[in-house]
Amino acid sequence: MAVATAYSTESGRTYTLDRLIGKGGFGEVYLATTSVGDGVPARVCVKISDRLSGWLREAYFAELLAREERALRVYDRFVEPTSGGMRYCLAMEYAEHGDLGAWLERVGAQSEKFVRRELDALLGALGALHGGHALHRDLTPFNVFVCEGEKLKLGDFGIATHQRSARGVTADSFNLFHVPNEIAWGRVRRWQQRDDIYQIGLLAAMLLRGDIVKPMRSKDVRGLPCSDHLKEVIHCCLGSRGKRYEAASELSAALRTRPKEPRLGRVRKLAGKHLSFTGFLEHPRADAIKAARKAGAIVQSKPGKSTDVLVRGRPNALQIAGKDGGSKLIEVRRLAALGIKVTVIDERQFWRLALPTRKTAPRRPVSRRV
Repeated sequence: MAVATAYSTESGRTYTLDRLIGKGGFGEVYLATTSVGDGVPARVCVKISDRLSGWLREAYFAELLAREERALRVYDRFVEPTSGGMRYCLAMEYAEHGDLGAWLERVGAQSEKFVRRELDALLGALGALHGGHALHRDLTPFNVFVCEGEKLKLGDFGIATHQRSARGVTADSFNLFHVPNEIAWGRVRRWQQRDDIYQIGLLAAMLLRGDIVKPMRSKDVRGLPCSDHLKEVIHCCLGSRGKRYEAASELSAALRTRPKEPRLGRVRKLAGKHLSFTGFLEHPRADAIKAARKAGAIVQSKPGKSTDVLVRGRPNALQIAGKDGGSKLIEVRRLAALGIKVTVIDERQFWRLALPTRKTAPRRPVSRRV
């Protein structure tokens, strides 16, 4: 029986195809060996496809990321004629532990230390893409590979593409189960860098839970087994589209720098101030809103770019990321990073400003039994 081989006219190497290890819409992947050195390992993967477009993209982006340690290496790219046409081949780095999905199924959940280290490393490769105005668009557990030393590496750039403007590219190719709902449901038709970031947030949650199947929503972040800081970072990846990190470099910076704990500030008056409330107040929220409006404040349901003051009550036990990680406090920190200052005050100061003629806030009505 003849031994299956693939010959590269580009490098002069002959690859012996030992066994099939993967198959899908992209083609077939074989574990292969080669006797020619030149810095190429003896054991590699040879990916064979009959589609030119995906092969061109993978070959191009592999060249673009050739210096990135956390991008899967492509050692050779060549075309072979066959009796039925052409087959397009890539000789790639062999990921000895397989893809991330298969690896997690074997080893289970990972520690926060591992997740932080590996995500930051992956973001180096993704940042090189984003820096070149390119998008991956397929950051799923099947396209992140676990190589020697259990290092995660990006691979499969078959639908990666450049964007001509900050508006992104048409969202016409994606894995339905690993994209934001607004794209899956057709409400948003442009794929942007922030959508790559959404997929990184999903990968972080999968690593922490050791599960790639269970659905993950932004409100589920509170249950992840990690620090409040990492919960806040993942929530910003998965949450509202307009509040996600814009690119890999921004997410990397957020991972490395813990936000400062919010400190209470002071304001002299409420008149003309845009004001919002968060947490449980000692007195009914409706009374507080009425008093704020009477004092001349403009009450907002949640903080935004026009907000001047956030009145902070007792934290809700169900907040996303601990006592300092409610969605409104997270938004205030995000605005601060953009240079927009929102002063946080406590309820006592609020009532002193809202009812200056009274020494204390109105008393809560006491119910009596008859």
